[in-house]
Order: sequence, then C-alpha cells, then structure tokens
Amino acid sequence: MGGAIAAIIILVLIIWIVLSCIKIVPQAHAYVVERLGAYQSTWSVGLHFKLPFVDKVARKVILKEQVVDFAPQPVITKDNVTMRIDTVVFYQITDPKLYAYGVENPIMAIENLTATTLRNIIGDLELDQTLTSRETINTKMRASLDVATDPWGIKVNRVELKNIIPPAEIQNAMERQMKAERERREAVTRAEGEKKASVTVAEGKKEAAILEAEAEKQSAILRAEAEKEKSIKEAEGRAEAIRTIKQAEAEGIRLLKDAEASGIRMVKEAGADEAVIRLQSLEAFKAAADGAANKIIIPSDIQGMAALATSVKEVMTK
Repeated sequence: MGGAIAAIIILVLIIWIVLSCIKIVPQAHAYVVERLGAYQSTWSVGLHFKLPFVDKVARKVILKEQVVDFAPQPVITKDNVTMRIDTVVFYQITDPKLYAYGVENPIMAIENLTATTLRNIIGDLELDQTLTSRETINTKMRASLDVATDPWGIKVNRVELKNIIPPAEIQNAMERQMKAERERREAVTRAEGEKKASVTVAEGKKEAAILEAEAEKQSAILRAEAEKEKSIKEAEGRAEAIRTIKQAEAEGIRLLKDAEASGIRMVKEAGADEAVIRLQSLEAFKAAADGAANKIIIPSDIQGMAALATSVKEVMTK
C-alpha cells in the first residue's frame, strides 16, 4: 500500500515537472530564458519547452506600447522662475534581452532621465516661451530620451508635458494680465461697434439725402415735362385757332369771289355795259367792308372803279 502511494506521488511529480517545462508565450509578449544563470534565448509567441531544473524564464516582457505618468518635477526657467511640470512618456520595448540586462530598473531610469532632460531644456527658455513652446519641448525631450534608452532596448515614441504649474504669484499676475487683456478687447469691440453704428447711421443719412435729391430731380423732370406738354398743347391750340381763322377768311374770300362772279354774270346776262359792272363790283366791295372780316383784299383796278363811280355820280347829279 505504501509503495503504491509513493508511485502515485512520483508520477504526479513527473507530470508536474513535464507541465512546468511546457510554456506558451501569448501575443505581444516575449520571455527571456536563462540556462544555469546565463542568458539562453528569447522566446517569442507560441509553444516552447525548457529543460527542467536547468532552464528558467528570467523575465516576461510586454512588447505593447506602454504609458508612464511621472510626478511633477521642479524646474527653473532662464528668467529664474520656479515651476512644476509633470510629463507623460509613451515607450515600447524593442529588445527584450537589452531590457532585461541593460538597466536595473528601466522605469526609474526613464523617470530620472526625463527629469534631467526637462531641466536642461527649460533652463534655456523664459517663462513665456515655456508656456507657448510645448510642442518644441516635447520634440526635444523625445529625441533625447530615444537616444539615451536605445542601450536598454526601449524606444520612446512620444513625450507630452501634462501640466505646467507656475508659482501662485505668477498665476495671479497672469490672471490680472488676462483680465486686463479681456477688458481691452471689450473696449476695442465696443468702440468698433460704436464706429460701425455711426458709419451705418451716416450712410443711412447719405442714402436718404441721395434718395431725396433723386426724388426732387424726378419731380422737377416731371414738372418740366408737364409744362412742356402744356406749352405744346397751348401752341397747338393757338395754331388750330389761327388755322380756323385763316380757313374762315379764305372761305369768305372764296364766297365773295363767287358772289362777285355771279353778280357779274347776272349783269352781263342783263346786257349791262362795263361801267355798270364796275359799279356793281364797287358796291360789293363796300358790302364786304361792312362785314365781320378783319382783313380786306383791295383789287388792283380800284382806281379805275373809283373814277367810274365819280363819273356816274356826276351824270346822276345833272
């Protein structure tokens, strides 16, 4: 009975030893293996076997990018202002062997290296430059840390300044400066608004004056056109009146001539001589002179007719 238990114990030990020699490396990991205390190999992802009691996994390394946030570090600027700055470092292990044997505590080494590098960079900048040159500081720190950590199998991908904390009196002065700047911008904005309002009012008055002048101009043009049309109509009326008068005069003359011709014809038909005809013409002329016509056409032979009338009068008086 005791032998069976011992055999079972031995079998369990053998199984345990065999299982302990089987290792599976997960994704984004690497194992540093030592044999009898010396570096043997680096296992990558997959299934691996080691010799019992001879080989051992000395270091399990994570190959993913990692982030470490360091506590605020006191630094002094070029103009002797002490401030506190905390940094964030993004790094990745590229060589597990160098990472395992390059430095005793890689994270502490990176933290101390970050602090000294930050002090060197900030020492060459003034306070205002420090507050406005984050990207420049980040770039310089990343380049310096990347070179320094190469022997440790570490690659620094990015360095960021998380917080820049100036002294309390500097913060108060900055707040007063920002308040004064806001008040100045407010005054400038108010002045620009008043200026734009004044310009808008002036432009409105200008446009109103222009529109008023334009309206007066149009009114004057319309009045002139109305006066012109009135004058044209009056002139047309006077011309029409003169035309009517002339037509009436012409009609009177035509009727007079027709009557004279008719009288002469009747006299001739009655057998009157030349003297009687002239006398009849003179009487017709007298009748025409007593009419409403304001103009009288005197025949060219009026003198002969007058002589004839005188002769007739002398004959009648004897």
